[in-house]
Amino acid sequence: MYIKNQLKKVKAHYKALKEFYDAIEELDFDFSVNSYEKLEIPQKALLEAYLKSFSSLQDYLGAKVFKGLLDAPGISYTKMSEVLTLMEKEEIIDLDKWIEFRNIRNELEHEYPDEIEETLKDLRYCVESFTYMQEVVRRVFAFAGSYDESIELP
Repeated sequence: MYIKNQLKKVKAHYKALKEFYDAIEELDFDFSVNSYEKLEIPQKALLEAYLKSFSSLQDYLGAKVFKGLLDAPGISYTKMSEVLTLMEKEEIIDLDKWIEFRNIRNELEHEYPDEIEETLKDLRYCVESFTYMQEVVRRVFAFAGSYDESIELP
């Protein structure tokens, strides 16, 4: 089943995100510009890696996995907006929060180094949203497991 391959990739994305999250939790970092300026290059790279991983997981879920979750049991849709609405109906995502993640991702791609304060605000939001993303991943696996008992939660 194609969804099983997608879920393997979700596990890999999630594992990386969790490792970056755990490492950020160990930092003495308050998301202020002053605190950011005191970080060493590897610590700054860790923050960027977290953002990249967070965005990658969200992108992969939205672009591939949600459609696969609907295709496997034969739930029909025609547009991405329908996919997201169905994911909300199945209580996998909160649509408003999901759209906010997408907006922040887009902001981060277009922000420049002189907008560090805004970037750090968005980073804080993404880090604070780790448990929500963790819950989305759990719900994705639970939904897939509801029609394929061989799928195990991560």
